[in-house]
Amino acid sequence: MDVRSQVSMVFHLDKCIGCHTCSIACKNVWTDRKGTEYMWWNNVETKPGTGYPTAWEDQDKYQGGWEIKDGKPQLKSTGPAKVVANIFHNPHQPSMDDYYEPWTYDYQELFNAPEGDDQPVAKPISMVTGEPIDIKAGPNWDDDLGGSEVYAKNDPNLETLNEEQRQQLAAVERLVFFYFPRICNHCLNPSCVGSCPSGALYKRGEDGIVLIDQKRCRAWRSCIAACPYKKTFYNWQTGKSEKCILCYPRLETGQAPACFHSCVGRIRYLGVLLYDADQIGPAAALPDEELIEAQRDMILNPHDPEVIAAARAGGIHDDVIESAQKSPAYRFVKEWKIALPPHIEYRTFPMLFYVPPMSPVQASRHGDLVEHVSGNLFHDIDESRLPIEYLANIFGAGHEAKVRYALRKQKAVRLYRRALTVGDVDDATAARALQEADCSPEEAEAIYRLTALCTFDDRFVIPPMHREEAIQMMEDPHETKASTGFGFVQAPRRGL
Repeated sequence: MDVRSQVSMVFHLDKCIGCHTCSIACKNVWTDRKGTEYMWWNNVETKPGTGYPTAWEDQDKYQGGWEIKDGKPQLKSTGPAKVVANIFHNPHQPSMDDYYEPWTYDYQELFNAPEGDDQPVAKPISMVTGEPIDIKAGPNWDDDLGGSEVYAKNDPNLETLNEEQRQQLAAVERLVFFYFPRICNHCLNPSCVGSCPSGALYKRGEDGIVLIDQKRCRAWRSCIAACPYKKTFYNWQTGKSEKCILCYPRLETGQAPACFHSCVGRIRYLGVLLYDADQIGPAAALPDEELIEAQRDMILNPHDPEVIAAARAGGIHDDVIESAQKSPAYRFVKEWKIALPPHIEYRTFPMLFYVPPMSPVQASRHGDLVEHVSGNLFHDIDESRLPIEYLANIFGAGHEAKVRYALRKQKAVRLYRRALTVGDVDDATAARALQEADCSPEEAEAIYRLTALCTFDDRFVIPPMHREEAIQMMEDPHETKASTGFGFVQAPRRGL
């Protein structure tokens, strides 16, 4: 048993209000430099929808993640035999059309426009060519357009739905969407790391954060094609790839990442998990339907004496183990089993988990009258407007059982709390819902408190990083302390 620690995240989608505060916080902190105009390390998508970059989930097009060949996981998009052949052209890499052409505005028009009857406007100017452009796309161009015939119908996750389900989703009385915030998943089996010919990508040993060594990056851009979530970007100014660094300079000082700290809906949780690295290879070779449970099995119980002893033997400090015992991520993922990984079928084992959202009841139109399938305050999950099959394509590798379990438990907690606080749900109904959801009253109370009444310290249990043991061990830390953190030891020289 090779016990390691990993900083892990949970996003509670039933609480996300789509305000994009997280995206703006990240943009202002990390990607406001030249060459990063189109980079959104954090973005919030509307589902159903195509996302950013366009249709990033379509792996027939992008060939991201791992696939099983001869019983072993292999990269889809690249490999030793493909790197040289694709050195000048990678057919599976997103183009500018898949992202968007970044733009700014000619603000001089506001100040220097001649006197006239009309109010002057700032014209959009391409940041690539410097010429005026007609804006046709952006990082959240389909924001709130969950029922749009232009965007939603092209969502790759709708492919398994039948025509009747698709038409129902597009009907006005059944329009439904939810917000899907995304950052780098800092995977246990990251395909970006496995694809890099120069070895610039790596996972930090002490916390599992995936980073890019800017000195070693040689702009092969294999990582961009290999990442199935398209969270690695190329900086055209520096000639280096960049990605979410989980604000590790903030984590090292006990602060939450910028997007987490700024979250208005308080949907984000962060904690450390202990996992068995020996299980990654065998688990990645399993069939799709077994991957979620295999990843849960990798996550170890931090209260188990054997796990604690193995962690100590592996150099994990007691205060990190203590943080793992208090981790909200462990409770959501391992104990309560209501947080699920996105697209586990890519076999990267993401360490960002999502609590799937509840959705309104189905409705149908009869003339001018709109009728609901259920008149109950809390309808059955199969009566939701958003098909379970759609959620399963995102959070269950196409299999509904895990998603149903998570939704059923969320509904049971709502019924339980409604019975306690309002009283319009009788105790017998609440007790039956808890029993059917495999949930005790004590667990329901714990889920409710961590979801609705959580404090800052409840949501973010940040482990000590012990950087004194990891900073360039072969050199004098007093000489290198000024170079730690995000940035360049030697500034790149490229462009103007």
